[in-house]
Amino acid sequence: MIEIDNLCRSFGSLVAVDGVSFRVERGEVLGFLGPNGAGKSTTMKMLTGFLAPTSGTARICGIDIQEDPIKAKARIGYLPEGAPLYADMTPAELLNFVAEARGFGPTERAAMVEEAVLKLHLEAVLNQRIETLSKGFKRRVGLAQAIFHDPDVLVLDEPTDGLDPNQKHDVRQLIRQMAPNKVIVLSTHILEEVDAVCTRAIIIADGQLRFDGTPEELRARSTTGKLEDVFREITTSPKSN
Repeated sequence: MIEIDNLCRSFGSLVAVDGVSFRVERGEVLGFLGPNGAGKSTTMKMLTGFLAPTSGTARICGIDIQEDPIKAKARIGYLPEGAPLYADMTPAELLNFVAEARGFGPTERAAMVEEAVLKLHLEAVLNQRIETLSKGFKRRVGLAQAIFHDPDVLVLDEPTDGLDPNQKHDVRQLIRQMAPNKVIVLSTHILEEVDAVCTRAIIIADGQLRFDGTPEELRARSTTGKLEDVFREITTSPKSN
C-alpha cells in the first residue's frame, strides 16, 4: 500500500531525509517517530506529493506519487503538520469545498460530510468560523477532511497535538476502528501514541531510519522497559555515513 525507496531530500547543504526506505501493508498502524527536526514531516510531505524528493521514489497503492500525483492523492487522506485550514471558512464550508475539489457530487458530499462531522464531534462548531476555534477543534476539522472520503492510505502528522485527554481518547479509538481496512501512518514525537494505537514503529533521526519493528520489539531494547529511554538511545547515536 505504501512503498518508499531510498527517499532523499536536501535543502541546500542541509540533508533533511537521507535514504529512507520502508513498506507498509493494509491493516498496519505505523508510528513514524523521531525528535523534532528528524525529518518526519519532510518524509510525510514527500509521501503525499506535497514536496518533491531530491531523489528516490514514493508509491501509493502502486502509483508513483510524482508520475501520477492526482491518481495517487485520490487514495490518500492527509492531515499535515499544524492542520492548516482556511481560517475564514466554517467547518461546514471547508468540508464541502474539499469534497467538491475531490470530485464528489452534492448528494455524496452531504452524506460524507455528515458522517465525518459525527465521527469527530463537530456539530457544535459546524457553522463557526475556523479562525475562532480552539486548537483542538481545528485539529479535529483537519482530521475530518482527511478521513471523510474513506481513503485507502491515511497520513496523519501529529493528529492529537492540542487535544485534551478525552479528545485524544476519541481520536485514538477512531484510528483503531479504521485500521483494519487501511494503512495508517501516524507521525509523532509522543511516545504514548505507540502504545495506544500502533502495530509497528519506525524511528528516524538526522534524516536516517534507525529502527523498524513492533512496539514490543522497541521496548525489549530498553534495559529499563521505558520507551523514552530506548528512544533517547536510538536517536542520539551517531549518524552513519
